[in-house]
Amino acid sequence: MVSTVYVAALASLTVQLLAVPVLAAQQAAPGPQVNPNSAGSSFRSSTPTATSSPGTQPSGTLVTPEMRGDIFMARKMFREAVETYKEGPADSAVLMNKTGIGYHQMLDLETARKYYQRAIKINPSYPEAINNLGTIEYSHKRYRRAIGDYKKALRYAPNSASIYSNLGTAYFARRDYKDAAATFQHALELDPEVFEHRNSHGVLLQERSVEERAKFHYYLAKTYAKAGVTDRALLYIRKALEEGFKDRKKFQEDPEFAGLKDLPEFRQLLALEPRVL
Repeated sequence: MVSTVYVAALASLTVQLLAVPVLAAQQAAPGPQVNPNSAGSSFRSSTPTATSSPGTQPSGTLVTPEMRGDIFMARKMFREAVETYKEGPADSAVLMNKTGIGYHQMLDLETARKYYQRAIKINPSYPEAINNLGTIEYSHKRYRRAIGDYKKALRYAPNSASIYSNLGTAYFARRDYKDAAATFQHALELDPEVFEHRNSHGVLLQERSVEERAKFHYYLAKTYAKAGVTDRALLYIRKALEEGFKDRKKFQEDPEFAGLKDLPEFRQLLALEPRVL
């Protein structure tokens, strides 16, 4: 029997701690986020299931440190989680990566880096850990290194929308808007929900912090418009304008927005008074 506490805790999680340093950070707010579409697919334990809660271990059951640590992570008890993960085998790349994520959530980036590096040393083709290491570089604004890490991770997980999202965010941070737009478009093709994930725990970090937020939202609006996702295109147009995006004529001139021009909602958005920053 699987513990109801464990199942309930894991059910609330989605897997993508994709530190796509969302232009400066896993989120719509600073800090990396876990995305449900990582190569691991969900924040699940790599060990057998069992029947108890984090603090107890009845005889005859198998409750591993990883399972207990996962529950602590679900409860946002990051210190307890990392200490519990450390009780597990030291040669587990998964546990090293999860420990790194726990430290990452506590903003102890250098300790997080050490654990991601340990995970990669154990398993050099571990895309989540490589991606998460890239999010550390992104947090330090070392965007070229972050791009290198994301590209390396994609060699092992070529269909990861979250890693592509992180890569696009790093391109954006370097003001390489052409490559950013193309990468965002590919991420959206792989996962239509990739930019909407809001979870904060898992095995792969997704970055969601950006410095030029108005322009970032403009490019997301453009990405959604090109994909024909009208409601989200309009949403991000609104966000861009509310954040003070000044070059409004782009919404009229860019071919990606041509299909929106006759919509009353589109015209209403462009009629809004410019925000004074």
